Amino acid sequence: MDELFYQPARAMVRALQNREISSKELTEAHLARINEVNPAINAVVLLDAEGALATADERDRESARGESRGPLHGLPITIKDSLETAGMVTTAGTEGRACLVPDEDATVVSRLKGAGIVLMGKSNTPELTMTWESDNLVYGRTNNPYDLSRSPSGSSGGAAAIIAAGGSPLDIGTDSAGSIRMPAHYCGIAGLKPTQGRVSRAGHVPPHGMGATGPLNQVGPMARYVDDLWLALPVISGVDGRDPAIVPMPLSGPASVSLRGLRCVYFTGIGDVEPDKATSEAVESAANVLRESGVDVREGTVPGMARVTDLCDRLGSADGYLWLRRQLEAAGTANVDPVLVERIGKAKPISSAELMALLEEMDSVRGEMLAFMDGCDLILSPTGAAPALPHGEANKDDYPDAIYTRPYNLTGWPGCVVRAGTSPDGLPIGVQLGAGSWREDIVLAAAKAVESGLGGWQAPTLAL
Repeated sequence: MDELFYQPARAMVRALQNREISSKELTEAHLARINEVNPAINAVVLLDAEGALATADERDRESARGESRGPLHGLPITIKDSLETAGMVTTAGTEGRACLVPDEDATVVSRLKGAGIVLMGKSNTPELTMTWESDNLVYGRTNNPYDLSRSPSGSSGGAAAIIAAGGSPLDIGTDSAGSIRMPAHYCGIAGLKPTQGRVSRAGHVPPHGMGATGPLNQVGPMARYVDDLWLALPVISGVDGRDPAIVPMPLSGPASVSLRGLRCVYFTGIGDVEPDKATSEAVESAANVLRESGVDVREGTVPGMARVTDLCDRLGSADGYLWLRRQLEAAGTANVDPVLVERIGKAKPISSAELMALLEEMDSVRGEMLAFMDGCDLILSPTGAAPALPHGEANKDDYPDAIYTRPYNLTGWPGCVVRAGTSPDGLPIGVQLGAGSWREDIVLAAAKAVESGLGGWQAPTLAL
């Protein structure tokens, strides 16, 4: 595996720092790869090749003068289209924003630019990030690079697909129910949903000020390799003066963690959902790797987890999806994704008394899960019940997979996905590793061990 565009982002940055390659050469290689694979997968929906090459030239001139903007100096990347980019159209997948060019970067975009990245373009997302299929009426559908008939999931499906296919070493996803972790699972890459309060959501569409549902959404890095998640996380983390929920907490890296003696609980089934055989085997394989690393691994259950999906569904539609209607109206969108039209049409608002009872129930579940973590450092589980589904299957009402991911949005805990297996028909299978608040170091260290033991990301075999 010596293709330049498949190298870890960390290795690319090192080569740039050592002047072994120029930013322009690296950017040209990625632009060529995007042009090669994107007609099949439709993951990069806005490509600014001219702007990227101009920025790369500027980074090279700075390097020649001995100057560096930061730890990502000269690295070409993509950004999910729900994060605003100054001077570059940001649609969030909704027609009313099809020509909207923001004046200001999202905080994470600003920080990445400050660290020296070269922005090549935007990756696809469903309308307002609201469905499990990365499809919209502006740009169309993104395909999974391991099987074009299957979904890369959503809402960060464009990011996951282009990373897996070698068109970008790094992207930034967003996650309010699993939208970083499910695409990472479906596309065989690594993805991190950080702790609630770690990374600013300012400049995301929909915005962070969404009342009771706002805290569910977090912003985090996606890459082929676990080490590259940590490369990006310190850059994008921290208080910004725009998102009031961000907490000035110290950030420790995975190198500071010893896995030996950590207590891990793992499970495969949850509630009424049981994963397929290959997924269960991937979790068991990951559990064995952690045992060999000195982790005290035991099978068990986490109280409250099985109730979270129902609670979050009820919260999201508590006002009959009037909040979603307001977002569509604010964007000026007349034609709406049929999946959202159906969802809005089915929603029934609840009373204020019912809402208060719902919030009390959610706090009760948070308390149960928090108490459980007194005796647990790490949770291992499937990310979803099966590998990538055929297009359209994930948007059905009985889609079960969020039952594994949503608990981390409710609690705000960090969750990381890394590839740990392969289905009989060649599809990636990711496992999910979670820990208590602010312990990204633990989940990244555990994910790195699983990646090292089981191989992690593998290149798509399709002739892309």
